[in-house]
Amino acid sequence: MRTNIGETKGIILFTRNYKEKDKLVKIFTESYGKLMFYVKGASRPNNPLAAAILPFSKATFVGDFRGEGLSFLNSYKFLTSYTKIQEDIFISAYATYILGLVDAAIDDRVYDPALFGFVSEALALLNEGQDPEVITAIFEVQMLERFGVRPVWDQCAVGGERSGRFDYSFKYNGVICEKHFALDPHRLHADPRAIYFLRMFSAIRYDQIQSISVKPATKQAIRSVLDQLYDEYVGIHLKSKKFIDDMQKWADVMKRPEQEEG
Repeated sequence: MRTNIGETKGIILFTRNYKEKDKLVKIFTESYGKLMFYVKGASRPNNPLAAAILPFSKATFVGDFRGEGLSFLNSYKFLTSYTKIQEDIFISAYATYILGLVDAAIDDRVYDPALFGFVSEALALLNEGQDPEVITAIFEVQMLERFGVRPVWDQCAVGGERSGRFDYSFKYNGVICEKHFALDPHRLHADPRAIYFLRMFSAIRYDQIQSISVKPATKQAIRSVLDQLYDEYVGIHLKSKKFIDDMQKWADVMKRPEQEEG
């Protein structure tokens, strides 16, 4: 069995109880991709690894990274605990969904440092209090490529037009401009503002989003388009996504303030 004793940055994807006091911990590592780790005695309060394997944690992990089977953790350093995510049920719902998409999009042991960096940025911004719906929408639209889907966002998929009013067409696998709407009567007929933001989100970097704020109605329209894209192209149904959908039904009870479009 191929093993590699060393260290790598890693983000906790999820943990599961195993036997009476142990845990299986799924970690997305920068150097080895996703790996499942066996942590003996993880449920004991004095376990030295306990703090580092909490949900929404990032650290440099030292251990035995195996090419097959379970890997093993020895220690950690440089721990980052995303405490705002851990403490806020709304934010943690979006973070859980983002991590679930990562787990679904790539196989275990697939080296993908670019995706590792992208996830790190998303979690950091969620922890800073940036709009979780916007952060998640950017993540979702750019993650389509990891699922083998490459929609045309930057220009009309028919004529190459780059400005004007657009809609999304499954027939042409991308946006089409108003001039070509008649070519696809089954286009989404989406809110033009939602398509405008999704075109922006498809190419934006997270360090460019400080000035973006979106009205609640536009967020709902963006969500509708993304749901249709994922249903058509990806076909996964994560429990974390259902939880987010259900949150909308009782969000009024929790009275979370909404940001307005600037």
